[in-house]
Amino acid sequence: MAAQPGGFDRRSLLRGGLSVGAVGALGLGGVGAAQATGTFATGRAGGAKEAGATAAEPRIYSTEEWGARAPSSEIVVLDRVPTYIVVHHTAEPGNSEDYSLAHAKQICRDIQDYHMDGQGWADTGQQFTNSRGGYVLEGRHKSLAAVRGGKQHVQGANVGGHNSEVIGIENEGLYTEVDVPDALWDSLVGLVAWIAAQYKQPVENIKGHRDFNSTACPGDVLYGRLQELRDAVSGKLGTPSVATPDIWPLLRPGDTGSRVRAAQHLLRAAGFDSLPADGVFGERTKAAVAKLASSHEIEQHTCSALHHKRVDETGYLGSDLWPLITPRVRPGENSEVSKAVATLRRAGGHLAGSGDLTALDWKRLLD
Repeated sequence: MAAQPGGFDRRSLLRGGLSVGAVGALGLGGVGAAQATGTFATGRAGGAKEAGATAAEPRIYSTEEWGARAPSSEIVVLDRVPTYIVVHHTAEPGNSEDYSLAHAKQICRDIQDYHMDGQGWADTGQQFTNSRGGYVLEGRHKSLAAVRGGKQHVQGANVGGHNSEVIGIENEGLYTEVDVPDALWDSLVGLVAWIAAQYKQPVENIKGHRDFNSTACPGDVLYGRLQELRDAVSGKLGTPSVATPDIWPLLRPGDTGSRVRAAQHLLRAAGFDSLPADGVFGERTKAAVAKLASSHEIEQHTCSALHHKRVDETGYLGSDLWPLITPRVRPGENSEVSKAVATLRRAGGHLAGSGDLTALDWKRLLD
């Protein structure tokens, strides 16, 4: 199963104007892709709702098969299913060209060592690991049995503040600028389809790590393909595709433009009076965002499988911080909020009504 990376650059296609959905049919039929063996009734959200519907289980190597250490304490098994299926990337050790099963097993051992010895966790943080060669492996002990049963959730440690409601998949590699290999993509589609079927979760509940925490994980390229992943999973499950969800953007040091300027106005409204609204995410904006997170006791969450070195994501402004600076007020009730709204509307942001601003209003303004 020595699968090689794909022969085309999806990132270039996207830059060239093709939508994510338009490339969704490319590279889906290869190594590691599970085949759906049943169909699902279509709910309002196009999700998997029918109790008897199934999708084929992909080949998943158990913790015993890859030589996992025993957990240092009892694994928490919840008597309910997770709500979200969350996509991560491991970031380090990077994009290896070793696509072997032996390498995939070693990645799992390395991650477990880092999580137990470096983080002090009971076991590997994620429930499943997906290698660049398209091999899928169980992460935290008991995860495979829990999904097979379809009624329990092994609580992991891969999304800050949400581990009781998410099941995480670590995809080997760093996908901030390059695309995933076809083998990894195919196995990811098959694995997610199976999990969604087992837990009867709608495809709109397929998320990225950054949908919960202020982190770049799973990388701009892989994150940019999440709608394509939802579409591919819908295809396997026989359900209609769902609309792209409204999301909070991720802003980072070095970013510039209207969204940064709007964020600075909102930070000023939240008490950072001396912060300039210049549209440049510099050191002062980074410090303000970091202080905002600290004052609300929101921990920094980099990708949990990063096991050789850490990337500094201090001051990233993402999904867990936007709600703190986007007030539910009418724009005219606060001058800085009004300036933020005006900035985003000039840049093409959409605001439907004239009442109190909701989270959905802010997401659409920031889109």
